[in-house]
Amino acid sequence: MTQKTNFILAIGLLFTSSMLVSCGDDSSSADGDSDGAVSCSGGAVVDGRSIRIATTVAPITNIVANIAADTDAVIEGLVPEGTNSHTFEPPPSAAETLETADIVFINGLVLEEPTKDLALANLAAGATVCELGTQILPESEWIFDFSFPEEGGKPNPHLWTNPPMVKEYAQLVADALSERDPANADTYSSNLERFSAKVDALDVAVRTASETVDTESRKLVTYHDAYAYFAKEYDWTVVGAIQPSSFEEPTPKEIADLILQVKEEGVKAVFGSEVFPSPVLEQIGKEAGVSYIDVLRDDDLLGEPGDAEHTWMGLMRFNYVTMIEALGGDASALKALDVSDVSTDRANYPQ
Repeated sequence: MTQKTNFILAIGLLFTSSMLVSCGDDSSSADGDSDGAVSCSGGAVVDGRSIRIATTVAPITNIVANIAADTDAVIEGLVPEGTNSHTFEPPPSAAETLETADIVFINGLVLEEPTKDLALANLAAGATVCELGTQILPESEWIFDFSFPEEGGKPNPHLWTNPPMVKEYAQLVADALSERDPANADTYSSNLERFSAKVDALDVAVRTASETVDTESRKLVTYHDAYAYFAKEYDWTVVGAIQPSSFEEPTPKEIADLILQVKEEGVKAVFGSEVFPSPVLEQIGKEAGVSYIDVLRDDDLLGEPGDAEHTWMGLMRFNYVTMIEALGGDASALKALDVSDVSTDRANYPQ
């Protein structure tokens, strides 16, 4: 991935290029929890009843639901779809779900600290919290950038937008569930194999579709900085992200500077969020003379629970078809994918 460093500071946003740095603050590491409650292995074995699972954002809920398909596992999502997961504060009612959970799957990388804290305060004996992202990604590979500066101590947590990393998530989930619920280990293993094959197909399709966009055009300007790990994997460049904060807007001079940068970078389209529309980003696209597309989703699955495309794969296909077609590429390889779950998704997704 082409790496550049441009810094344009505004009161309401940070706009720079992506960079990889190591993390000097290990306070968020699972290793720091001496009580052993934060672990993807160990914990009490469930026998004679359904395993009870709590999850956070919808993509993780769906990954877990695919691995636990066709078992009697009870899966309760905690973060409502369409909610800003970075600022989500779980309601007191979430404590009831957490205190009965045998295992809690979270993304980690400091994304869901309020939920993690509530879980640790309410976990039953033998229950654990499994931080998927923190487990699979060494701190030396954490990405800090414009939206997630190193001095803030919170790395970019959006590993689920990178299919190979989701395959690692699924392996962790299958291993953890097989250890805690050995009666269903064979089913977890079979589901992992089927889900991994679907992830592999998505990976191939993303690479095929990306190659139809010339390298110089694979540039992303987005509302939310959700594609850093995707960009590194598939040779895209994240030019920047617009992040308004505290009700403030950039000055006309700052907006003009951003418009100039979009023009100089040769960006062909700017991408907004279906959940968090950005008038500033729309203005930048209009005045820079490039397309503005405001339908990307970071962790809000398509449709409603039970719909065929209400899946992690459906979300990924939608986003990458949108990006590739907006930049002049051919997304037919992605459109041909079957994005359904391996079996019926029985997880509960709060809306």
